[in-house]
Amino acid sequence: MESEGVVELIPQILNPKKILVPVDFSPMSKKAFDYALRFAERFCCEIVLLHVIEPIEAIAGTPLAVDIFAQPKEDLTAAKAQLASLATSSRHRRTSFKSVVRTGHAPNEITKAARELNVDLIVIAAHGYTSWRHLCIGSTAERIVRTAPCPVLALREKEHEFC
Repeated sequence: MESEGVVELIPQILNPKKILVPVDFSPMSKKAFDYALRFAERFCCEIVLLHVIEPIEAIAGTPLAVDIFAQPKEDLTAAKAQLASLATSSRHRRTSFKSVVRTGHAPNEITKAARELNVDLIVIAAHGYTSWRHLCIGSTAERIVRTAPCPVLALREKEHEFC
């Protein structure tokens, strides 16, 4: 099958109107944003940039009265500014953006945001941890693939470049 034929099949299979891009500001998540931009240009859809601030881990001996979900306003403000900067760096393209900052466990918050915002596709970076590191840290992208209410495009570190 010719590549043109494949491209013509894409709109029939996938026609996203809203794409969720979880961003942790790593180079890989910025690469995921670039992929989402390509989809957005092709399908004329909106991109929702999401950053999740993970709560501070409870430390043994810390009084239980401490609210581990409370985050300094500076963290929220800085995250919002970084998302705005990322969006404005790509404003030359005809794509609309929305930025969301949430606090909580990243896989849970990403899945909840996908449901609440009614997104059609999630484009997420997989950081490529293997062996013991994957076992200890786990994979946010893997959890999203398992629990997402929509298709997920997970980008690996050694990804294929589209022309």
